[in-house]
Amino acid sequence: QVQLVESGGGLVQAGGSLRLSCAASGSIFSINIMGWYRQAPGKQRELVASITRGGMTNYADSVKGRFTVARDNAKNTVYLQMNSLKPEDTAVYYCKAVQFTGTTYWGQGTQVTVSS
Repeated sequence: QVQLVESGGGLVQAGGSLRLSCAASGSIFSINIMGWYRQAPGKQRELVASITRGGMTNYADSVKGRFTVARDNAKNTVYLQMNSLKPEDTAVYYCKAVQFTGTTYWGQGTQVTVSS
């Protein structure tokens, strides 16, 4: 069992930055992939960025060059540094963890709002 708690969301102007954090607890050593997804009103939840335990990353095309995902295995925490934010980045951002078995866990989400 894995529990995920996101934090760091808020309101920011276009062009600004936010840093999201996701702290994992429980069976933390079983986690392989951690990632960030987002869901805007009326839209499907979509992948933003992911990172494996070994540090391999993937990003959605829409955030490449602007967002950076990082992982602190000692702290059992994954981060999403969001720079050059755009209004279209506005969404609820969810942390996801995938165990080596394939079992998936989700955090409660944190709201990110980008104003123009």
